Amino acid sequence: MPEDTRPCPPIRRTARRVRNDRVVSMDSKLTIARQPDSDQPTPQFAEAEDGFVRVRGARENNLCNVDVDVPRDAIVAFTGVSGSGKSSLAFGTIFAEAQRRYFESVAPYARRLIQQGHNPKVESITGLPPAVALQQRRGTATARSSVGTLTTLSNSLRMLFSRAGSYPEGARQLDSDAFSPNTAAGACPECHGLGVAHTGTEESLVPDPSLSIRDGAIAAWPGAWQGKNLRDILTHLGYDVDTPWRKLPKKDRDWILFTDEQPVVEVTPQRDRVAKPYKGRFWSAKSYVLHTLADSKSTTMRDRVLRFMETGRCPQCGGSGLRPEALAVTFAGKTIAELNAMQMTELANIIRPTTELTAAGTASRTQTSGEGNEVAVAITRDLLSRVTVLLDLGLGYLALGRPTPTLSPGEMQRLRIATQLRSGLFGVIYVLDEPSAGLHPADAEPLLAVLEQLKRSGNSVFVVEHNMDFVRAADWLVDVGPHAGEGGGQVLYSGPVGGLADVQDSITRPFLFPDNRSRSVGSEKTHDDDLVTAGKGPASPRPPKEWLKLQNINRHNLRELQAEFPLGVLTAVTGVSGSGKSTLVSHVLAEVVGTELHPETLDPDIARTDTPHTPAAVGLVSGLHQLDRLVKVDQKPIGRTPRSNLATYTGLFDGVRKEFAATEGARSRGFGAGRFSFNVAGGRCEACQGEGFVAVELLFLPGSYGPCPECNGSRFNPETLEVTYRGRTIADVLGMTVNAASEFLADLPGVARSLQTLREVGLGYLRLGQPATELSGGEAQRIKLATELQRVQRGHTLYLLDEPTTGLHPADVQLLMAQLHRLVDAGNTVIVVEHEMDVVAGADWVIDLGPDGGDAGGEIIVAGPPAVVAGSRTSRTAPYLAAACGR
Repeated sequence: MPEDTRPCPPIRRTARRVRNDRVVSMDSKLTIARQPDSDQPTPQFAEAEDGFVRVRGARENNLCNVDVDVPRDAIVAFTGVSGSGKSSLAFGTIFAEAQRRYFESVAPYARRLIQQGHNPKVESITGLPPAVALQQRRGTATARSSVGTLTTLSNSLRMLFSRAGSYPEGARQLDSDAFSPNTAAGACPECHGLGVAHTGTEESLVPDPSLSIRDGAIAAWPGAWQGKNLRDILTHLGYDVDTPWRKLPKKDRDWILFTDEQPVVEVTPQRDRVAKPYKGRFWSAKSYVLHTLADSKSTTMRDRVLRFMETGRCPQCGGSGLRPEALAVTFAGKTIAELNAMQMTELANIIRPTTELTAAGTASRTQTSGEGNEVAVAITRDLLSRVTVLLDLGLGYLALGRPTPTLSPGEMQRLRIATQLRSGLFGVIYVLDEPSAGLHPADAEPLLAVLEQLKRSGNSVFVVEHNMDFVRAADWLVDVGPHAGEGGGQVLYSGPVGGLADVQDSITRPFLFPDNRSRSVGSEKTHDDDLVTAGKGPASPRPPKEWLKLQNINRHNLRELQAEFPLGVLTAVTGVSGSGKSTLVSHVLAEVVGTELHPETLDPDIARTDTPHTPAAVGLVSGLHQLDRLVKVDQKPIGRTPRSNLATYTGLFDGVRKEFAATEGARSRGFGAGRFSFNVAGGRCEACQGEGFVAVELLFLPGSYGPCPECNGSRFNPETLEVTYRGRTIADVLGMTVNAASEFLADLPGVARSLQTLREVGLGYLRLGQPATELSGGEAQRIKLATELQRVQRGHTLYLLDEPTTGLHPADVQLLMAQLHRLVDAGNTVIVVEHEMDVVAGADWVIDLGPDGGDAGGEIIVAGPPAVVAGSRTSRTAPYLAAACGR
């Protein structure tokens, strides 16, 4: 049955909603957010006047024909377990409809140039003003994107140097583009503005000089036929390919490795009398590597050749990416590269004296400098006011030149919030996706103040949020559920926050009101108690079995740090944003352990996230011999295309395809397991290449996507769909939820084990064929964890998780933590970077970094069991952890 027409599960409850300071009670079998006086919406002009956004008949994703009224000019929190439908309501319906209405005001031809969202499945929405969405997403994967470009602060800084900088004697004034490494006018000609130079040396290109060219001395060259071709060309050019490399004349070695010449010669393949002569072009080893890095679209190829280059600061620009003319200009005695590298707290101190100049002060300054003219004062005042917003949001430890790929989703979203705060918009709905994600409790407080400021400016703030402290501070609450997937999609409550205490079906209720949990009559404990206590781990902390010790760590703001990690326990690493948690765990520890245990499979992203001139410098390391494996469980997507999905990633689809291939219908047709894959030719629908949808081009209108007319979205051709297993086609199985598939495939041991672990981490609502592009970061992380849990455990594994609770409802957090404790109980070590204090309180050991972010952080303030850390007088985490521990 199509998702938008399936019947909702019947549910009876009494919900409460406040309208115009009046409490209204309703009893409904389907939805509870109908108008109290009538099932029909009032006229649109009346809806707009009473200050509510009224949604009628929302059916996006799992929303069950939802009606709900949400107030404007308020902070509204949307809550519910992961997959309940809260994002479908806030983003997929309310924001998507506001966006659709805006695009309808744009000329049809211009609309084709704008990346648009989808048209939401909803009957009507009235009282809806324009909306701006600020969603959780990682930094763009480009080294040219930075904090300065994201916030546009770099534009102001470049204008400041152009119009008010101190130029060398006789130098002409430069345009602002000359101060940008991302423009032709400003980019360093050596590194093209990247600040990074890849240099090939004889040692890097030829790692084993005892080999001859024929034996593969030039490791940087390609293998197979291409390598043989280059070797044959050298032979025809008269070079010796059989003498050991170190014995060749230096002149010959330098030409083979570094020449820019590309001679073309006629080559007759050696030892092959049948092959005909051909024209071959020679590439030096360095030319081949640089060509591959610049032009190859294969990440594997680029990663391969990068191993044969020495990467570091560009020697010409010093890593700034700028031309010498731009670096010769200063402001307050600093170059633009130096200001870009400063933390914003320091940058504010540098420009503040200029902002305080009076008209008399500007007139007294010399004209050759320009630093004290009226333009300088105007630009620095604007710059300081914008930087101050970032300081208020706890981001003062960031530098304008910090690449965005190194930022967490929480940092990215706070930067966008700060930009919007300065936009001066009025009457807008801001729809935010977990603004507290990635924030230490101490950092969350100033963010609440910023959201209040947005509201006071005449805007509405709708937040999809799991942080109960944030929810308590909201003006209005919309709770969606009660469960995930097909078990959710209903608005359980819409009203002031305190009213949720009376909604018994809400899974959010016991976490929002932990001291107000009611007990069932005659029962020793309630379902609420199970939710709150699940996943807490052992009653007392486990003692460490052994220790992994790292000494003299130097990276970013970690300076000569000594860190000791207990093995055989669950450790939480805490600290304010920018204190060095991720650097210590996800970068340094992962790199040290990964290099020791399995360097050939070391995650390349560990190296990519750091600038090449800041390698992890670690002194003495002890305890590595006690570990057998390293597993990083992060929130990166399990795939970047719709072809990747839950079933293919976990491997359970292989077992399903084998079962289909073993049926009588498949054997009689000669179908193997490959026939039931939508990723290869044969069984897939060739009209859509197995994707299930096709692009629809519309004249003078933006393109759209629709179900494939040949397969109707099933992904397979008719012949493949003729084969059934227990009456279901392969497409039917991919359309099942994990819960449904667990019953249908219960007697297939391997498949059933995968499905059971997925259910144990709370993903029973996902469809097996749900594209990876539709999964949240938290869902992707739990899929990775489930994939790891289903494997047979061998040896001692170290699991590293960076903020695993991001995007999870407190009830889902308990499920996740239960699985992490399960890993520890099996004899493994789990280390999590975490801000959720309930998780930290349930850990065996806590390492708290600080005291602040950036240069003011990077120290271990206190380490020990949660109770010990909670009692620290110097830790900023301690008071919040003490509250979670019940002290």
